[in-house]
Amino acid sequence: MINEYTINMKHAGIDDLAKKCLDNSKIDQELYKKYEVKRGLRDISGKGVLTGLTEISEIRSYTIVDADVVPCEGKLYYQGIDVEDLVNGFIKEGRLGFEETIYLLLFSELPNKEELEQFRNILAEYRELPPFFVRDIIMKAPSSDMMNALARSVLALYSYDDDPDNTSIDNVLNQCMHLIARVPLISVYGYQAYSHYHFGNSLIIHPPVKEYSIAENILYTLRPDGKFTKLEAELLDLALVLHAEHGGGNNSTFTTHVVTSSGTDTYSAIAASLGSLKGPKHGGANIKVVKMFEDMMSKVKNWEDEEEVKDYLLRILRKEEFDKKGLIYGMGHAVYSISDPRAKVFKGFVEQLSVEKHKEKEFKLYSLVERLAPEVIGQERKIYKGVSANVDFYSGFVYSMLELPTELYTPIFAIARIAGWSAHRLEELINEGKIIRPAYKSIAKHVEYVSMDERK
Repeated sequence: MINEYTINMKHAGIDDLAKKCLDNSKIDQELYKKYEVKRGLRDISGKGVLTGLTEISEIRSYTIVDADVVPCEGKLYYQGIDVEDLVNGFIKEGRLGFEETIYLLLFSELPNKEELEQFRNILAEYRELPPFFVRDIIMKAPSSDMMNALARSVLALYSYDDDPDNTSIDNVLNQCMHLIARVPLISVYGYQAYSHYHFGNSLIIHPPVKEYSIAENILYTLRPDGKFTKLEAELLDLALVLHAEHGGGNNSTFTTHVVTSSGTDTYSAIAASLGSLKGPKHGGANIKVVKMFEDMMSKVKNWEDEEEVKDYLLRILRKEEFDKKGLIYGMGHAVYSISDPRAKVFKGFVEQLSVEKHKEKEFKLYSLVERLAPEVIGQERKIYKGVSANVDFYSGFVYSMLELPTELYTPIFAIARIAGWSAHRLEELINEGKIIRPAYKSIAKHVEYVSMDERK
């Protein structure tokens, strides 16, 4: 967004220089095959190249039967515990579970009642932001993108730390717990500053409630009246649990490992991961899902007509609808093929919220697309593995029903994933790995230097 404080000039010569970039930097795609380059650190089936070891989480999408790789129902484990069992435990015992999940990821074990209470109290104490931080960092020059605002605030916290470059485990753990506690508040306040200064909306800043969980405080501080239902808090808490961690190979967590391996400070490492998560191919996917469905709802007359819905999905794949990229957002995953366990866990609770919010018709359309999309994709495209709904397919719908602004969809992801990033940063430091430096093969031709006078 351009405003009176923004300078966004482009020199007339930039277009010509950009053309040079395009003309001189394009690599022949056949060379990637010739040199067997694992683009994106993945093979042709989408399986990631092994670059490290971790105990924090495990993604399982296939089994080995008689030396053959056989796809199976997706499974996700946090510190060896099946996430579905973890969530069912929270539900059975009637409590919110994100703080307990953070503890599990950081310390490799589930806490008892006393340990969890102490941990929650530390996080509540750490939520408090430095004096004048909201005024000086968040309120001044508010960004139109909350992920940029969040990264800037995280980097600014370096200046408020008495020992920011100390990478001892106790100091890094202390820094990470401060960030886990503060990022939810920074995200909400950042949005409120943006909404106030750019749209003239009322600025209401609620301090967090000590007794509330992270999920409850997000809803409380975001809403002018501070009110929320039990089911709303449960669904947001569930979303945080399911987004907290997803193996060391996802883009933002791998970024945490890469940057941490250089020996840099915690704030720089987390800010780098935030930059990764901001990308629409990673953390911004749920926004695409919501906007795709909005477009679908405006163009499909009968939401229950399978043929009409199929036709719309085909037009998306043929780059005739929505953003013309040829992608059905929320379908497919780099690792899972038959199912994403996070989407499976989410779906039942999403249906409950759709009833509370009188969005049953919309939920039925989501369910129909979830069923039809794999069939349509299979007919239209050559694919190397199965396609199923991923966690983004339902998370955006949940956030829209919770009346969260779209600007906060990706920061909500960050609020959850900072738990996993913190665990991976600690794991990288504890195991003293080498600086991560993968190889790139040069294919440039060697040419003779030409003096200035001889150049054309």
